[in-house]
Amino acid sequence: MARSARAETFLLVDGENIDATLGGSLLGRRPAPDERPRWDRVRDHARSTWGQPVRGLFFLNGSDHLPMAFVQALAALEYRPVLLSGPSSVKVVDVAIQRTLQALAERGHGDVLLASHDGDFAPHVAALLADGDRRVGLIGFRELVSSALSELTGNGLELFDLEDDVGAFTVALPRIRVIPIERFDPWSLLE
Repeated sequence: MARSARAETFLLVDGENIDATLGGSLLGRRPAPDERPRWDRVRDHARSTWGQPVRGLFFLNGSDHLPMAFVQALAALEYRPVLLSGPSSVKVVDVAIQRTLQALAERGHGDVLLASHDGDFAPHVAALLADGDRRVGLIGFRELVSSALSELTGNGLELFDLEDDVGAFTVALPRIRVIPIERFDPWSLLE
């Protein structure tokens, strides 16, 4: 695959999905500050994964209350906060990410990392994979990624676990998951 001199990774973060999955599916409550992903680590992982500059786009629903301190922190971490609003019946973050994935497919170049578990993005991710001239990856909790997205790993989608591969957390999360034997550490069971 020929890489252009202007190679770039687009990191699209579905902030709502990551937060809801972490709180609802893993913790069963709102995450404490030290249980949230370190977004600088996610950005750094995106840079090192394919060894090229990263354009971080962090999608947030701004229809209701928006924590401006968090938005400012994202900007300081080299993300572009994408603040969206719309009627409560519209999943504005999903719509914006779908449109961005479609625009990237039409653009014809640029590698893509999507941080989400949402199967609604599967057709758009499949379209990115179909052109065969870009790398496409997914960042999330491996065991909680929708089956529609997981099935795309057979078509070239790379899956990066938010905790294990990216190292986005400073504390161990209470996860029940299948551990690849090459990563199994019996000492983690004995401590």
